[in-house]
Amino acid sequence: MKRSLTAKGNAQRPADKSVQEILTILHKWGIHTLGQFVALDREQLGARLGPEAIRMWERANAQSDRMLKLIRITFTNKQIYERIFKIPQPTNNVDLLFRMLHTHLENFKSKYPIVAVALNAQPIKPAREQFGLFETTLRNPHQLSETLARLTGLLGADHVGTPVLEETHRPDAFRMEPFAWQVGAIEFNRPKGIEPTFRTAVRRFRPSISASILLDEDRPMHIRGADVGGKIIDLRGPYLISGNWWDEKSWARAEWDLQLDAGELVRCHESEATWRIDGIYD
Repeated sequence: MKRSLTAKGNAQRPADKSVQEILTILHKWGIHTLGQFVALDREQLGARLGPEAIRMWERANAQSDRMLKLIRITFTNKQIYERIFKIPQPTNNVDLLFRMLHTHLENFKSKYPIVAVALNAQPIKPAREQFGLFETTLRNPHQLSETLARLTGLLGADHVGTPVLEETHRPDAFRMEPFAWQVGAIEFNRPKGIEPTFRTAVRRFRPSISASILLDEDRPMHIRGADVGGKIIDLRGPYLISGNWWDEKSWARAEWDLQLDAGELVRCHESEATWRIDGIYD
């Protein structure tokens, strides 16, 4: 049976009280445990103590949804771990929020025992954005965010995100940055009279294929790799490139374009006396 509160006299709307005031009043009533508090009648509790008491009762009965934003974990060595979850859009979907938390914690490792966990949630208004005629938004931002979180847990943060070219001439040099959904602008002011230039494309091998080269006075004569090989009938190169000579990431390589007797046109390079095939021209 629910414990009830009987209001005496004329019913008046109570002033909104703070949490500390409500706790003080509850203790005077003999309410000292969460079980005793949730057994109270919701409507009569609100009539006596105001809207804040109703919100406390709803949270205690798991009837209130709040956005999960911050998780704080305390370890036995007095250190505190904090993690802020960046949610694409405000939501009150409890299953979605706890899946995000579970995905993070199932890949979380600590060498110290956990003695306390604290959660903090703050409600915010839905984001609004004006899109252009040819722009669109994600159909389900939360599903994308959850998928990225699972991939990050499986592969690591350094392997999930958006590849960004580094400011270097080193081939295929890039870094991974956290994914951010941004709609790029469309260039409508393209100069008239300029037609697109069609060039030969390179079908690159990632990773590149290890190869052995037969040389004649430093001139490649025959190449052999896992899937590509043959006599070299024509070539261009070497094209010498290098970079980062000022730090420990320095590199240097010589690139060649080789035409084989079977008709393939391949790109390969030599670095530190090692030859590799980078790709085939289409």
